[in-house]
Amino acid sequence: MRRQLLLGLAALAFAATTANAQNYPDKPIRVIIPFGAGSATDLIPRIVLEQVSKQIGQPIVVENRGGAGGTIGATQVARADPDGYTLLATSSAHTIAPALHSLLYDAAGDFAGVGLMGSSPSVMIISPDKGFKKVQDFVAAAKAKPEAFSFATVGVGSAVHLSAERFRYSAGYKALHIPFKGGSEAITEVIAGRVDYYFCPISTALPFIREGKLLGLVVSSPKRSSVLPDVPTTLELGYADSDYTSWIGLLAPAKTPRPIIDRLAKEIAEAVKSPAVQERFKQLGVEPLPMSPQEIDARLKDEVVRFTEFAKKTGMKTN
Repeated sequence: MRRQLLLGLAALAFAATTANAQNYPDKPIRVIIPFGAGSATDLIPRIVLEQVSKQIGQPIVVENRGGAGGTIGATQVARADPDGYTLLATSSAHTIAPALHSLLYDAAGDFAGVGLMGSSPSVMIISPDKGFKKVQDFVAAAKAKPEAFSFATVGVGSAVHLSAERFRYSAGYKALHIPFKGGSEAITEVIAGRVDYYFCPISTALPFIREGKLLGLVVSSPKRSSVLPDVPTTLELGYADSDYTSWIGLLAPAKTPRPIIDRLAKEIAEAVKSPAVQERFKQLGVEPLPMSPQEIDARLKDEVVRFTEFAKKTGMKTN
C-alpha cells in the first residue's frame, strides 16, 4: 500500500513537472550575470537574450551581481528554485572558481548546462604612453624588473585573470595582479597608466583600440582575430601553452526539468544563428560556440579539474 502511494505521488509530481514544462515560460525570466556591467560576460548575454526574449514572448530581466570572481551571483542561482525562471549567464570563470575560492556550491554538480553563446578571446591592452610597440619588448622589460609591472582583471578567478596568468607563466615574468569589480574600471586605469596592462575581451577593448586610446599587443586566441588582423597571437610568437579563449553561456540550477533545459537550449541556439546576433558578434569579434547541454555538463567537469591543476602549478591565488 505504501509503495503504491509513493508511486502515485511520484506520478503526480512527474505530471505536474511535465505540465509546467509544456507551459514554460509563462512569466518573466530572471538571468543573473555574476560580473559588473561593461564586461564581455555582460555584453554578449544581453545581445543573445534580447533575441531570445523576442522568440519566447516573455521579458528576460538581466541583473548584475558581481563580486568574488563571479561566485556571489553563482551562489544565488545555485540556491534558486529549479524552475527555469532563475538562470546564470556566466563565463569560464565559473570553472576556475573552485581552485581559488571556498564555494557554497559545486561548480559542476549544482548546475546544468543550457547553451553556450560564444567565445571571446582576450587582447593584451596597454597605454600608448608606456612606449611598448611589441609584446616581446614588454616581456623583456618585465623580466628585467620583476614585479615592477601590474595587470588588471575583473576579479580573482575571472576568465581574464586566467588568460593573463597563462601568458605570464609561459613568458616567464612576474607582475602584480590588481583586480577590479568591472571591466570599465580596469580599462580606465590602464588608459590612465596607473595599471600597466589588461588581458581584456576583444569585444570590450575594440572601441578603445580603434580610437587610439589603447594598443593591442597580442591576442590569446589560437588564431588571429578577424577584427584585429594585425595583432599577433601568443602562440605564433612562441609562448607555448599560453592561448586561452573564454566561453560565455547559460547555466541553470541542476534539478531544472530536462524539458525546460531543452527548450532553453533550442532558443539559445536559434538566437545565436539569427542575422541580428550574427552581425553584432561579427562587429565584436565574438565566435559562436554551439554545444549541447550534455556537452556543456561534461566540459564543466573537465575544466574544474584542469584549472585546479593549473592554479596549483602557477601559484594563482586570491589576493
